[in-house]
Amino acid sequence: MSEFSFASLTPDTILDALDGVGIYAESGLLALNSYENRVYQFMAEDKRRYVAKFYRPQRWSNEQILEEHSFSAELQEAEVPVVAPLRIDGQTLFEHQGYRFTLFPSVGGRQFEMDNLDQLEQLGRLIGRMHKVAAAKPFTTRPVLGCDEYLYQAKVHLQHSNLVSEAMSLPFYTVLDQVIDKASRLYQSVATIRLHGDCHAGNILWSGDDMLTFVDLDDSRQGPAMQDLWMMLSGDRHNQLIQLDTLVNAYEEFAHFEHGQLRLIEPLRAMRMVHYMGWIAKRWQDPAFERNFSWFAQDKYWEQQTLALKEQLAALDEPALKLMP
Repeated sequence: MSEFSFASLTPDTILDALDGVGIYAESGLLALNSYENRVYQFMAEDKRRYVAKFYRPQRWSNEQILEEHSFSAELQEAEVPVVAPLRIDGQTLFEHQGYRFTLFPSVGGRQFEMDNLDQLEQLGRLIGRMHKVAAAKPFTTRPVLGCDEYLYQAKVHLQHSNLVSEAMSLPFYTVLDQVIDKASRLYQSVATIRLHGDCHAGNILWSGDDMLTFVDLDDSRQGPAMQDLWMMLSGDRHNQLIQLDTLVNAYEEFAHFEHGQLRLIEPLRAMRMVHYMGWIAKRWQDPAFERNFSWFAQDKYWEQQTLALKEQLAALDEPALKLMP
C-alpha cells in the first residue's frame, strides 16, 4: 500500500472494519482533526461513543504500535489518567483491507489552559507520575528523539519538496543550517526515558471534575524528560521561569528531575520547528496536506520562517533557564 494512500479508506471500508471487531456504528462518522492518521468519532449500537484511529500505512511497524499500546496500558494500571486503546478479544490492533486500526473510548473535556498555574501544577504532578512509570524500562522498537530525524532528515525532505522558492532558498537555508548546527551541538549526552512525545495543550483534556487526562500517544518515543515539559512554557523569560518552577516543583513530588536538562529547552524547540516543516514537506503528496496547508508553498510563509529561525538562533545563544534545585 502506498505510504500516502488513504484513498480507499471509504466510509463503507471503515464501517466494515468496525463490524469485523463487533462494533456497530449507529451514528455517522465524525472526522476528527488529524492529518497523520485518519481518526473518527461515532456512537455505537451499545450507546457508547468510540474513536477509531486508522494508522498511516508504513509509518509504524506493528511492533512499534503495540509497544505504544503497552505503554498506555502500563500508565493506566498505575492509575495515570490516559486514554488507552480498547482491548477486544485480547487485541488492541486490528487490520482490514491493508489498514491497521485501533479503537478508543471517546473522552470529553476542555483543552488545557497553559496560562493557568493551578492547572500547570496539576500537570507537573501528572507528568511526574507518567515519567516514574516510563523510567522503569526503555522502549525497544520505537525510535529515539534525535537530531538525525528532527533536523537532518527534515532538511532533506524540505530540499526534495522544492517548495522553498528560488528567491527564498538562500536566506532560508542559510539560517536553517546555522540553527541545525547550533542545536545539534547543544543536544548531546542526553539521558532518555519513554515519553508521551507530543505533550502540548491539545493533547491534554481538562474535565469538569478538575482532572487532567493525556490523549494521543501516537508520537511516543524514547527521549529526554524535558521533551514532555518544555511545550508548556510560553511568554517572555520571566513568565517561563514562573511556569517552569510550578511544573518542576510539582513534578518532583513523584519523579526526580535532572536540572541539567534545562539546557535542552531551546534545542528541543528548534528541533520541533525544523521537524514540523520537514513533516509537511514529506507528506505533501497526501492531498489532505496540500489542501489544508496551502500557505506552505507561498513565499510569505518562508519569509516568516526565516525570521522565526533567526529568532530561534538567537535564543540558542542565550543562557539556559535556571531554577533553584
